[in-house]
Amino acid sequence: MPELPEVQTVVDTLCHAGIIGRHIVGVEVNWSRTISDQTPESFTRCIKGLAVTSIRRRGKYIIFDFDASFSLLIHLRMTGRMLVTSNTEPISKHVHVVLHLSDNRCLHFHDTRKFGRMHLTKHPETVLDRLGPEPLSPKFTARQFQKALLSRNRRLKPLLLDQTFIAGLGNIYVDEALWASKIHPLRIASTLADHEIKMLHRAIRKVLRKGIQNNGTSLGGSKANFISADHKQGRNQLQLNVFRRTNQPCPRCRNKIKRIIVGQRSSHICETCQFAPPIAPPKQESKT
Repeated sequence: MPELPEVQTVVDTLCHAGIIGRHIVGVEVNWSRTISDQTPESFTRCIKGLAVTSIRRRGKYIIFDFDASFSLLIHLRMTGRMLVTSNTEPISKHVHVVLHLSDNRCLHFHDTRKFGRMHLTKHPETVLDRLGPEPLSPKFTARQFQKALLSRNRRLKPLLLDQTFIAGLGNIYVDEALWASKIHPLRIASTLADHEIKMLHRAIRKVLRKGIQNNGTSLGGSKANFISADHKQGRNQLQLNVFRRTNQPCPRCRNKIKRIIVGQRSSHICETCQFAPPIAPPKQESKT
């Protein structure tokens, strides 16, 4: 699934392609379930004629802001892509929505697994306000992070993947940040020491910035692999330390990377660098 760096890369390439200021002059919906909370006919009627005023990111959402107070929220989910094409580009069977632009180009929403969604709304806050803080925001301080972690009795990996706790992190960058800070994914959040929280806070921001600088992570050679809006793969896979490096040497201690399951998700760790906690079930969080 595209994570914060991949989604930011898509936003950056869309902005660089000059999409802002263009009008939507036509719409094709080839898979109705891609559109959330509207029929394809209603979606087409509402979005046609609108001008793009900005393109931004919140968590893993791509957000197109239009005039007339509409916003289009796009979640790529597992295999979604937002691609800029010419209006003569053939439409593949995996392109489920086409937005025709006023400059004879198109935006193709390509999604092999069909999990991605588009939501056109005048109230984007109803979705976006559920998300946790942005980890690259100046407001995401180590002190804020410490307060949030110490109030949670959940295992660390599932907590960091929880989009209501922190927005934009996924399997790749959580594994990389935990390795960088030498913390095991099964640790209970409230047991972290102050210095560990500071290291983890710094590591999260560092791995995300590196991912953005490398234009995201493209794993493998499948058709579902991540590519940006300008049809280019990322480079960050060349600099991963543990993610999907099972049985390869840890860059720090040279022992083999192990793959374990945490919360039904694959996790990649160095058992030498990331000490496992005592085996005990997590405490139940109090409901407020």
